[in-house]
Amino acid sequence: MAAAHQLTRTTQLLLLCSLLWTQAPSPVMSSLLSAQTEDFIDWWQHAVFYQIYPRSFKDSNGDGIGDLQGVIFKLPYLAETGITATWLSPIFQSPMVDFGYDISDYKSIQPEYGSMTDFEQLVNTATSLGIKIILDFVPNHTSDQHEWFIKSAARDPLYDNFYIWADGKLDNQGVRQPPNNWQSVFYGSAWQWHEQREQYYLHQFTKEQPDLNFRNPAVVRAMDDVLLFWLNKGVAGFRIDALNHLFEDEALPDEPLNGKTTDPLSYDYTQHIYTKDLPEVLTMVQHWRQLLDDYTDKHSEGATRIMMTEAYAGLQVLMDYYEDAGGVRGSQLPFNFHFITDVNENSDARDFVYNIEKWLIYMPRGHTANWVMGNHDKPRVATRFGPTSVDAMNMLLLTLPGVAVTYNGEELGMQDYREISWEDTVDPPARNAGKLDYMKESRDPVRTPFQWNNATNAGFSTAAKTWLPVNPNYLVLNLEAQKQAVKSHYKVYKSLIELRKLPVLRRGRFSIEPLSRAVFAFKRTLKDYNTLVTIINVSAKEQLVNLTDFINRPQKLVVEVAGVDSVYAPGDFSFLTNNRTDNPQLRLAPRAGLVLSYEQSGMSVQRRLMVKQLIKSFNVVLVALLMYNLWRHKWTKVNFN
Repeated sequence: MAAAHQLTRTTQLLLLCSLLWTQAPSPVMSSLLSAQTEDFIDWWQHAVFYQIYPRSFKDSNGDGIGDLQGVIFKLPYLAETGITATWLSPIFQSPMVDFGYDISDYKSIQPEYGSMTDFEQLVNTATSLGIKIILDFVPNHTSDQHEWFIKSAARDPLYDNFYIWADGKLDNQGVRQPPNNWQSVFYGSAWQWHEQREQYYLHQFTKEQPDLNFRNPAVVRAMDDVLLFWLNKGVAGFRIDALNHLFEDEALPDEPLNGKTTDPLSYDYTQHIYTKDLPEVLTMVQHWRQLLDDYTDKHSEGATRIMMTEAYAGLQVLMDYYEDAGGVRGSQLPFNFHFITDVNENSDARDFVYNIEKWLIYMPRGHTANWVMGNHDKPRVATRFGPTSVDAMNMLLLTLPGVAVTYNGEELGMQDYREISWEDTVDPPARNAGKLDYMKESRDPVRTPFQWNNATNAGFSTAAKTWLPVNPNYLVLNLEAQKQAVKSHYKVYKSLIELRKLPVLRRGRFSIEPLSRAVFAFKRTLKDYNTLVTIINVSAKEQLVNLTDFINRPQKLVVEVAGVDSVYAPGDFSFLTNNRTDNPQLRLAPRAGLVLSYEQSGMSVQRRLMVKQLIKSFNVVLVALLMYNLWRHKWTKVNFN
């Protein structure tokens, strides 16, 4: 009987120790297992925002123009890919002079795209798929067909000051001239004479896009009302268009010449010190942030409502959009366009490292970085960097810390269609440039329809003619083909989205170095998790990469993601040229990238997990033994009595 008691105590002690080990907080394997743990990151802080250009995404009714029902039909594709947020280029009622950026009614859907019922269905369907909807908000200007402008031109007292109106001036010959030398972004004077009102109005873009006067409190209230209208429709936030053009100097002085061109009608003719980046812009950003925060607080059952802002501005200006010197917060995501404006196919590794680090260095502490690889205004990734760079650029975009922004089609490596004829050209800046120079200015090549398959019009539309011609390369470059292929840009992109679920990419620390002029690498590290390393060759030549100084004696390097032309494959680990981990080297093809993982020395996360699993299994035996001894002890006691 004493032996039975002793055995019971021993068994209980063993069981208690093993339970303490298995119940203690511990890491989750990060290489092949996706962690679903709460890490206190708000929904938007690690999201991939997928920009949809609705006019070119999917046509549901055969009129050659993409629409909301087309977007709804393709939402499962986004969910399958792993996208959890999408922002739509403007879908509001518009004469379509600038394809939605000239809005005639902020609270109505453009009839070509559908109805308000369609939009409500879109939000509901997206929500059911775990996708949040962000709308493109265009506050700087309206259409000249907007009710506000029509009433302002007629000097209606309620709308008289809604826009920027000014008298002209007479030249030496007595001919009426614009108030000053300001130019439109789209070429020509930024002033247009209005016969009815007998004044000029300001338009920083097309003459059909008159600038609103944000110094008028009534304008601010009207635009606040627009934001609240769409928030009540269920959107998760807004991308604010052309933000830094909102205010102009009230005195309307001439802007100084900058010497870049002798053409007085070119936007490059002057320095835009009186029409861009005025201090009042920051005040407006902070006002809208407060509106969104207040709405979130009052509707706490929903997610945080966010603001993304578009401004091609200086770094310090953009950082103030995050948070000013007094700590007042503005935009959650002032768009970072450095991958579009500051690097190209001729940039070397140092240029990439510099442009990444300068954003992170200047960004105020406690905020979230963002990286924009493409959009509807600039050449596509495959055109800017070359088709062979697509996978490497997506690896860069999706493994950096923070938010990634993808323009639709970049996941396939779609390319600009530079052969669009003058007759098929519809972009306002291109039309303004004329038949000889239109292609230098045209944004049409980056806006061609999405290439779904190799059917008629790339599966975009059944129409005889689409609003823009489809790139002829759709016969081989399309989503369906890439889904069926063993390796494809889409599959690489999707695997990167899946990789982003790992805690090390959500919360890991970041360090980056140029390993040479051709190659740079960066690490994401997090205690108790495998380290991830992204290595990119930006040169046109194969590179032998030595990782000795960059990686601290890893136990084993494993390929997590490789490009379509790579000699490596996910899961490879015996790929080092000298097969030694104390001096790791690898061959990197031209314009190629790799994402690797490795364990530091000591007991790895995987080994600890394996030991823990063994102990859990052993517990089953211990429990059985304990129950047996308890039963035996009771039986012995009964028989003894």
